[in-house]
Amino acid sequence: MTETSRIDRILTLEVVRTTEAAAIAASKLVGRGDEKAADQAAVDAMRKAFNDMQIRGRVVIGEGERDEAPMLYIGEEVGTGEGPEIDIALDPLEGTTITAKAEPGALAVLAIAEAGNLLYSPDVYMDKIAVGGGLPAGVVSLDRGPIENLESLAAAKGCDVADLTACILDRPRHAELIAAVRDAGVRIRLITDGDVAGVIFTTDPSTGIDIYMGTGGAPEGVLAAAALRCIGGQMQGRLVFRNDDEKGRAHKIGIKDLDRIYNMEEMAAGDVVFAATGVTDGPMLHGVQVSPGSTMTESVVMRSSTGTVRWIKTRHRTVD
Repeated sequence: MTETSRIDRILTLEVVRTTEAAAIAASKLVGRGDEKAADQAAVDAMRKAFNDMQIRGRVVIGEGERDEAPMLYIGEEVGTGEGPEIDIALDPLEGTTITAKAEPGALAVLAIAEAGNLLYSPDVYMDKIAVGGGLPAGVVSLDRGPIENLESLAAAKGCDVADLTACILDRPRHAELIAAVRDAGVRIRLITDGDVAGVIFTTDPSTGIDIYMGTGGAPEGVLAAAALRCIGGQMQGRLVFRNDDEKGRAHKIGIKDLDRIYNMEEMAAGDVVFAATGVTDGPMLHGVQVSPGSTMTESVVMRSSTGTVRWIKTRHRTVD
């Protein structure tokens, strides 16, 4: 059996089983008001699932640095230690606040690629911009201001700027961005959490989202880039360092150019697989549903080399 075929075998069901395990674990804490407990439950379940996989995995985007995260920290090795070398980007629970408040759109999210193909980044912020597929290369850029990007996108789409809708995280740090976008006449869909899904929304005409803009977590940025590699689109990210400690952590793992703009292929290269399972009901996926004797999950898994997108509904038998 070749190395490639061994990778093929883990790229679909094994990856989805991992996000399913995290989603089911987190779902038991939906609406209970404890973000940390929900996140820890998802982390524990995902790590256990990883360690049953025949891989030599390394977490390159995880729950934080080793001193901050007891499990699934950046640099942690997972898997049985046999099989292909795999880079892993993960967010066992994207939407901890959403889960704690029983709000829509929480996900368990994961991306994998062959070693060396996912951006190895400290757990810092990232400035992001993303659009869907079918547009001219370079239609948006972090080197430009928001209004220039909106005008460029409108021209490429053959519409007025006022016809566009932007997706932005509802955070105080985005007050100036939100004001500028609204002053340009652009509609904004504010989201409270879940910017991986926010980026993916730009690829689906039914969402009405044309562009994602703003600053969020670097882990979510890499995961979103992995998804776009599979389904098409454009994205750029630039790491944001708030203090010397964060800059030092970047230097420690080999990042020298702190102002570098990464394109989608630089954040997620090679053959990439992205998977997500719903924790709570949302526009992207149904959440975990529990009934007597069984638990239902809905997941999506995508692969860049084939462009396939599979929607998977699974009934898990409840074991007493």
